[in-house]
Amino acid sequence: MWQPFDQSQWQGRTDPDAGTRSQRWHQRITQPVHDVPGSCLVGFASDRGVLLNKGRTGAAEGPPVLRAALANLTAHFDRPLYDDGTVQCAGDDLPASQAAFGDRVAARLEEGHFVIGLGGGHEIGYASYSGIRQWLDRHDPNARLGILNFDAHFDLRQPAPDATSGTPFYQIAQDAKQRNQPFHYACIGISEAANTPLLFDTANELGVRYLRDVDCIDLHATPFIRRFIGELDYLYVTVCLDVFPAATAPGVSAPAAIGIPPAFLLHCLTEVQRCCQYAHCQWLMGDIAELNPSYDQDNRTAKLAARLVWEMDALQSPGRVPV
Repeated sequence: MWQPFDQSQWQGRTDPDAGTRSQRWHQRITQPVHDVPGSCLVGFASDRGVLLNKGRTGAAEGPPVLRAALANLTAHFDRPLYDDGTVQCAGDDLPASQAAFGDRVAARLEEGHFVIGLGGGHEIGYASYSGIRQWLDRHDPNARLGILNFDAHFDLRQPAPDATSGTPFYQIAQDAKQRNQPFHYACIGISEAANTPLLFDTANELGVRYLRDVDCIDLHATPFIRRFIGELDYLYVTVCLDVFPAATAPGVSAPAAIGIPPAFLLHCLTEVQRCCQYAHCQWLMGDIAELNPSYDQDNRTAKLAARLVWEMDALQSPGRVPV
């Protein structure tokens, strides 16, 4: 079920005497305009996949909380900001909800927007891919699409039999295999203690590139990102909030004991955009997964998620990142 853009979710401070140089997101956000490209949010209110993956539920409440955290952030750039509402998981039918979300992603890509998904559990990963794949099938079916995941987990489990928040990238690998296309998937922040040897075996068999959490420094990440993006035509970036330390991001389904520093991830996003510009790779979409307000403290996780969304939008502004 889709809930359209709701202006009442966007409330915040105003400085009426300072003009447009003092605006915040809540003053700029509108429903999408098809002929004026910008950054477009699409919510995915689901934790059905988390439940099936035996995680702690609550992420279905993530999108409105993330919007509330975004509302008061400053609007530095001229690019339009849009909100295309939220797809809610209808009962137990996760595949139908993923397909509905994918349809909205494809429609917004068709309009030329940079799409940012607001989760929801990491089942958003397959939903986002479905929308990107739908758009690529219309415009560039043989293009090299890459997925860069910031995550403590591979999420490469096999559906048994249902898909979950732990299966999206295995599902994508199988879709690529059926299409006789390569599977370009890289993961930064992998916790060796949180992934079974079988999952590492699966990652190696599928040719997944990964960087462990203990190795996450710029010295290692920069060449890792450059090599990966250099082989692509299009890019999708997904951030699972459990990649951060539990003290920084307590409001997730599976908190991390170590994790990676937020500033490191922000540096990585900047490098992603720089590499995309240099390699002529189009960054189509980003999303945020696993915001679970039920376990958050002082909105720490929501505020961190909002900063990541803010950064993804900012990086789409011309001239923000020099090549």
